[in-house]
Amino acid sequence: MAILVDKNSKVMVQGITGGAGKFHTERMLDYGTNIVGGVTPGKGGQAVCDRPVFDTVAECIEHTGADVSVVFLPAAAVKEAAIEAVRAGIKFLVVVPEHIPIHDMLRVREEAVKYKAAVIGGNTAGIITPGEANLGIMPDIAFAPGRVGTVSRSGSITYYVADTLSRTGYGESTCVGLGGDPVLGSTFNEILWMFEEDDKTKAVVLCGEIGGVYEEKATEIIPKMKTPVLAIIGGIFAPPGKRMGHAGAIVEGKMGTAKEKLDMLADSGAHPCKTFKDIPEILKKLGV
Repeated sequence: MAILVDKNSKVMVQGITGGAGKFHTERMLDYGTNIVGGVTPGKGGQAVCDRPVFDTVAECIEHTGADVSVVFLPAAAVKEAAIEAVRAGIKFLVVVPEHIPIHDMLRVREEAVKYKAAVIGGNTAGIITPGEANLGIMPDIAFAPGRVGTVSRSGSITYYVADTLSRTGYGESTCVGLGGDPVLGSTFNEILWMFEEDDKTKAVVLCGEIGGVYEEKATEIIPKMKTPVLAIIGGIFAPPGKRMGHAGAIVEGKMGTAKEKLDMLADSGAHPCKTFKDIPEILKKLGV
């Protein structure tokens, strides 16, 4: 099994006719992702990579049976596109663009909860179930099918952790990019519990970063899990008050520091990792 996407997922691309949309559609298809069509208002009837383009999400679903969408659009267009998708029946949405206005993402989250859809992003590298489907901008060279799930706020940390797992023989069940914007479509809690219910996933690596409270909130769910959780936090040396890369990565006073997050996660039952090489060593001790 896997979580959220697999080889049977029917994927549509919103913004497929744009430069980024077309480029990454080609990459995702090369990996074997089952992309069935795309949506760009006003360009229905065209084709990109031999996949039909529709004017609306509803039309794409009607003609292709799409149940997952990847969004490659300017940040200002995300709210309308995402809400259209979940209202039309899309059950999983990958929002790649960054710097989405906070109130826009709050509305997307509200609609997703209402329509029982899962959303990752904004500012996500995407999601990959190795060997089956790659949605977003993940560099597939780092990933290999296996038994450890990962969920991360940082795309680059996702790749480094996956490469570590692949090189040490563990591989990955599914790797999920939560995203780096201040307001996200999904939380660590929600993704961790999906891994908890997945038979293929024998352990999960939680990859956090400075700023916000998403990592701290994960301490509510970790004690309830039987699946071991390893935690690594980027930004040990980040100075307070300075945004570091992601819009949500900013420390205010003592709140949101890497040390504070790692200590809280350890207190909740997670296994803290200070470096990437700690991950396979801990997995070996756990007998994963």
